[in-house]
Amino acid sequence: MKHISILLPQRAILGSIEGPRQLLAQVNQFFQSKGEQPIFNIQLVGFRKDVPLSGGAFTAHAAVLIDDVQKTDLIIIPAVDGDPAEGIERNKEFLPWIKKQYEQGAEVASLCIGAFLLAATGLGDGKKMATHWLAENQFRKMFPQITLIAEKIVTDEDGIYSSGGAYSYLNLILYLIEKYVNRETAVLCAKVFALEIDRENQSAFMMFTGTKEHGDEPIKEAQTFIENNYKEKITVDQLASMFALGRRNLERRFKKATANTVVEYIQRVKIEAAKMSLESSSENVNEVMYKVGYNDIKAFRTTFKKITGLSPVEYRNKYNVLSAVA
Repeated sequence: MKHISILLPQRAILGSIEGPRQLLAQVNQFFQSKGEQPIFNIQLVGFRKDVPLSGGAFTAHAAVLIDDVQKTDLIIIPAVDGDPAEGIERNKEFLPWIKKQYEQGAEVASLCIGAFLLAATGLGDGKKMATHWLAENQFRKMFPQITLIAEKIVTDEDGIYSSGGAYSYLNLILYLIEKYVNRETAVLCAKVFALEIDRENQSAFMMFTGTKEHGDEPIKEAQTFIENNYKEKITVDQLASMFALGRRNLERRFKKATANTVVEYIQRVKIEAAKMSLESSSENVNEVMYKVGYNDIKAFRTTFKKITGLSPVEYRNKYNVLSAVA
């Protein structure tokens, strides 16, 4: 039987504790209904018995304190409400225990912005991780030693798992159920909880806002220029000339400051504008394409799908407000 420790950090978000607990408990019910032994021993683990959650709106009761858990197989770190840096400071007592358990063979999974607490242990250094897309810029700034895969819903590397934003943590739990038990059980859980299994990408949900908290003023000005002139054809050489920077110097500083190349940034700004038009207007795809400065429909479709995971038509059909009303 695998021992699962669902942590109870202070101000954790209730859903990211109860959701995983319910899914894992459902696995046990499946096996017990067949007269078999349960697969998981699931415990809520805290630093104290009663822990305030969701900004104090709820209180959870820990089944066991961390010092009493000598060995576990999987640690689940839920999302924590509020500023991630404050969440780490508030829950720093967990960090050495998580590291110790990992060194003893435990695996560790972070849910949504629980990735910040996992990253603070150092266990994600040099690895790929995911988190909520809204926290992308702050995560990159705080943990440059981790490769953030912002579009991913699930990452899995050396016993370290992470999930994308909000309720996509349930996809990570389904992934772990398939890994620990089997595909059939994961599919059955997905059906019982009406979840879409095998979701891999959260790109369609992401709203791009380039970070400007880096202190490099010429790069900030270049970002602002791109955002204000995305309808035009903008080149790297043009920006380098405008801001009196060599091309290589501009590209190096831009990538360091924004985590995007200049071309990627231009593309993401254009596609974000296209998404807004596809969501709110009656314009067709060609009209939207021209509006954001593309002239080649193939290039527009390719870039749009690369960034969002959907074609422009698929995106419009899924998110257009006027279509939904109709």
